[in-house]
Amino acid sequence: MASAVTTPAPALDKPLMHYGKRTLDRLAPGAEQPGYRLLDVCPLTPHIGAEIEGVDLSGPIGDGLAQELRQALLEWKVLFFRDQHAFAPQSQLAFSALWGEPEPNPFFPKGDSVGVSRLAKDAMAIGSENIWHSDHSFMAAPALGSVLRAVEVPAAGGDTMWADMAAAYDNLTDALKARIDGLTAVHDWVPSWGALMTASQIAAHRENLPAVEHPVVVRHPRTGRKLLYVNEPFTTRIVGLSGPESRELLGELVLQARIPEYQVRFRWQPGSVAVWDNIATQHYAISDYFPQRRVMERIAIAGVPLS
Repeated sequence: MASAVTTPAPALDKPLMHYGKRTLDRLAPGAEQPGYRLLDVCPLTPHIGAEIEGVDLSGPIGDGLAQELRQALLEWKVLFFRDQHAFAPQSQLAFSALWGEPEPNPFFPKGDSVGVSRLAKDAMAIGSENIWHSDHSFMAAPALGSVLRAVEVPAAGGDTMWADMAAAYDNLTDALKARIDGLTAVHDWVPSWGALMTASQIAAHRENLPAVEHPVVVRHPRTGRKLLYVNEPFTTRIVGLSGPESRELLGELVLQARIPEYQVRFRWQPGSVAVWDNIATQHYAISDYFPQRRVMERIAIAGVPLS
């Protein structure tokens, strides 16, 4: 995605410092703590991100293991796997199918396999994803998740970060929660992807990709947990508010993804694989490796309309 995006400015008359303890819960209120018999969970933070050990993703995944992987993703929001050197594109497709059908991104070049997009970042594409975002939020049914495989990584740099948007919602003030309850926001790809296109290219894509509206606060389609669902490049305005009021409120809400307590950071290595919950999280690809290359292959998992 393009980096030529104007982020709404935060309100300067409000303190940005947080006072008191933050709420950092892994699970939705009342959810039972799951147990795992077929895999080892190694948390990277107390509430988001875990490395999974004892699993070979290149081989068949039985029903029991599949169920534990699904549960682990709901609990940790992002799962990481190391040393998956035999994890070829067909394995990636089979693995993503544990969660749903593959969903192509209309703007990424396709790899050698159906549903697999190759993201090659080198000297010609530095800085094109360094912004917090949720994939496909500009679609009526945003992607449920993504599976990303490291093909080529720089010797240093090129990490990816994820932010827990349930934690972001939980830590809003009661007054702000009440203010945004029931509001909807417009999501549109034109201010970001369109910055790289001609007018005729925008018109051709616009026919199939109109602007859409999603609730500012959504309930996760599988856990029912409340999540803050606005992001910097794709959320353009809040419906029913004046321009200045919409910009002020969006400026405050999109900044929540930048809070370190809500985040996990992953250092890629050859053979690394990540799968993440695209509704519960936002992510940020750190562009600090010029002039080295970073080549990844991604599969998005088709989602459902949000409520």
